[in-house]
Amino acid sequence: MSRILLFVVLATAALSTQLMAETIREDEHPRLERSIHELEETIKFLEAAPHDFGGHRDEALHDCREALRQLREALAFARNHDH
Repeated sequence: MSRILLFVVLATAALSTQLMAETIREDEHPRLERSIHELEETIKFLEAAPHDFGGHRDEALHDCREALRQLREALAFARNHDH
């Protein structure tokens, strides 16, 4: 009986550890995910703005889109290579 109980306890612990690891992996890069969200919102704001911020809007939009692309690539790489 004690061997069965030991097996159940060890199996439960292993499963719990695996589930916790998967949860951590999903939220492993919250700063990147927040940055992506903020850039998306900034792009929307700049696109809808009634003025061009002294001629800087177009370049800012370009740079935000490039930064967004780079962050998405970085996050994709991290998700595929973090362990």
